[in-house]
Amino acid sequence: MPAEEPPGGVRESVGIPLAEARLEADLVVPAGAAGVVVFAHGSGSSRHSPRNRYVAEAFVRAGFATFLMDLLTAAEEEIDVHTGRLRFAIPLLARRLTGAVDWVGSREELTGLPVATFGASTGAAAALVTAADRPDSVRAVLSRGGRPDLAGEALGRVRAPTLLVVGGADTDVLELNRQAAERLTAAEWEISVVPGATHLFPEPGALDRVVELSVAWLRRWLAAPAR
Repeated sequence: MPAEEPPGGVRESVGIPLAEARLEADLVVPAGAAGVVVFAHGSGSSRHSPRNRYVAEAFVRAGFATFLMDLLTAAEEEIDVHTGRLRFAIPLLARRLTGAVDWVGSREELTGLPVATFGASTGAAAALVTAADRPDSVRAVLSRGGRPDLAGEALGRVRAPTLLVVGGADTDVLELNRQAAERLTAAEWEISVVPGATHLFPEPGALDRVVELSVAWLRRWLAAPAR
């Protein structure tokens, strides 16, 4: 995907100062953005995830700002490579994602824009917890091959409309999504299955289908109010 600056917009790398860490992030704001999508990457990944960046660039072309951040510091990532523990530390990841949503809301160029959280794999649990903890800020939730089951009791507190996109061949994760969806009390939720797709959606056209479903959900629920 090309990474040129969006016409009339902003593309910048920023550091997010949170209480317990300073995290790196990439912000892209197209001119006239209709909303902003805050990404939570999956286990063992980072803001450089090629799949999330592919989806994010498509969102920018569709008129939405995107915010991709590292949920772990460089030192924590090194620890996680050897232990695999931090990638499943959902309270930690959600706390940092929530801090990012708060930070996004303080940015002048994003003032008044509705927010969606987008999570992949374990990041989906963080996206749901943040939505539960910030019901007045998060207007929609999207999950790509996610583990919403790891959100635990927060599932019953989510009010934002939630889209769970799962590969049809990712059978174990699909079942976990179905079980988690039964606990959702969101205004509206939907499980969309991409036929034949496995967990990372590497099949031809699979990730494009994720984009298509996600953009439709964003356009439905993130119609920006007058700023």
